[in-house]
Amino acid sequence: MCFLSKRNLFTKFHLNLSMDVFGSFAIIFIQALLREARDPLANWLDDIKGSTVTEHSIFNKLSQHWEAEYHKDMDALNVLKPNVLTRVSEYIPEIIAFVQGIIGNGFAYESNGSVYFDVSKFDKQEKHFYAKLVPEAYGDTSSLEEGEGDLSITADKLSEKKSATDFVLWKSSKAGEPWWDSPWGKGRPGWHIECSAMASAIHGKSLDIHTGGVDLKFPHHDNELAQAEAYFDKPYWVSYFLHSGHLTIAGCKMSKSLKNFVTIQDALKKHSSRQLRLAFLLHSWKDTLDYSDNTMNMAVQYEKFLNEFFLNVKCRIRSYSFTKWFNSELELKEKFQFAKDSINIALCDNIDTRTVLDLIRELVANCNVYMNQRKNPNTVLLSEIAKYITKMFIIFGAISSSYDSIGFPIDDEAVSKNVEETVMPYLEILGNFREKVRNCAKTLKANDILQECDRLRDDILPNVGVRLEDSNEGACKVKLVNREELLKEKEIKKKLELEKILEKEKRKTEAAAVAAVKEAQKRISPNDMFRLEKDKYSQFDDKGLPTHDAEGKEISKRLLKKLQKLQQAQEKKYNEYVTSTQNGYL
Repeated sequence: MCFLSKRNLFTKFHLNLSMDVFGSFAIIFIQALLREARDPLANWLDDIKGSTVTEHSIFNKLSQHWEAEYHKDMDALNVLKPNVLTRVSEYIPEIIAFVQGIIGNGFAYESNGSVYFDVSKFDKQEKHFYAKLVPEAYGDTSSLEEGEGDLSITADKLSEKKSATDFVLWKSSKAGEPWWDSPWGKGRPGWHIECSAMASAIHGKSLDIHTGGVDLKFPHHDNELAQAEAYFDKPYWVSYFLHSGHLTIAGCKMSKSLKNFVTIQDALKKHSSRQLRLAFLLHSWKDTLDYSDNTMNMAVQYEKFLNEFFLNVKCRIRSYSFTKWFNSELELKEKFQFAKDSINIALCDNIDTRTVLDLIRELVANCNVYMNQRKNPNTVLLSEIAKYITKMFIIFGAISSSYDSIGFPIDDEAVSKNVEETVMPYLEILGNFREKVRNCAKTLKANDILQECDRLRDDILPNVGVRLEDSNEGACKVKLVNREELLKEKEIKKKLELEKILEKEKRKTEAAAVAAVKEAQKRISPNDMFRLEKDKYSQFDDKGLPTHDAEGKEISKRLLKKLQKLQQAQEKKYNEYVTSTQNGYL
């Protein structure tokens, strides 16, 4: 009875435990299912329940969430905040007034609660013409429909238009869609009208520069132009358009279907915001940029090249002094002036950042040559050049505008407080003390002390972001570097050292194998050396020289002469071997 009770208790415990485990797995499975089926489920729920949605806050909460995420991403990339932030939902009265103005000027018409732009009527005006940016796209209905989305491409909506080229300014809303009251009934703005109305509300009758992706040229920007020109009834609304190139992922356009979509947060897990910005600066803004390992490696190497320059300059200018300028200083100053003039021209010529970064690379290379050639370089000149380059990268957004030192900040915290300025005097004291101890240890041949000096340099200081470089100039170089980068350098150095050791061992093994083969060859009697090659020869003379090849064909005189020389050389090696054994060497 007691046994049965225990068994039942165990069974009950086991069953409860199984249910708990099953429940946990079920929750994980359901969560995974919902995550993967999110899009089709959302469409299905929208078809069933969408018409019952009447509360505007549902749409506002979604847009507010993604607006906050957008600003978070822009902050992470060190992108300046906009002076004005416009939300369509806050500009409905201005948009309605804008549409009414276009109707009043005779370039739009109402149809079944929606309002459409009359492209044909606008294009017939002497001072207007449609599709200014992409004239060849006039009448391209597929592009127009793609630009309209589901606003006006269904059969019932197409029937409301006077022409297939007309586009929607105000669309009547179906049940479940966002809507606002208007003179034409409940509806919402068209895609293009939002931009024209909001930009005009802020900037007035004209814009100097309008930017956007090259894919927005037609129909979006062309429709913006037509709407604004129709409203203000004047031929020009934008002076200049800057259309940026596409961003591709490993050669392919980003898309959900290809599952090659990379978010900014994902990109920042692999690379810093500065490296991402450098990748963009190294390419023309109007060309396609391919986000790939190769592209990012270029940016990383450029950053390392510049950062090393900044670190070397900061090491030099700690002993700031005014010295006489010789030819080398005058030449460097001339190259510096040429770089500044060329950079100004490049930026004025279509904001050519790629050329600017090439010019900065060349200037840095000239500085490096100068520092290598001059034992006591002019620190004032080097400081001036480093400050100028730092300023350029502050302008480009690769360095925070609040940073007031030379070079790249060690980390984000170092922007608001100059860590380097605070700790460097103490680090230099430590570095100089170590250098004196190291020199004494060399004189005394105290290997234990030398090993401790190396451990401080290689193992201890890198963990707190300090790089110590021994120098033949009598003083070590102390550099503050981002701790993570320094530890990566340390790992790479260890890996290279291990590869060197393995390569050395490999060569040693190969050399030993070659020596062993040579030693074994010495022991072969010259009379037997060819007899061992049965796949080549079939008959031999009394000295062991081949007379016939493997197929029984007689050896030619020319080949025989060659074989005799080989046998003579082997005879010499063999005799040396025999002599050495007789003398007891082996």
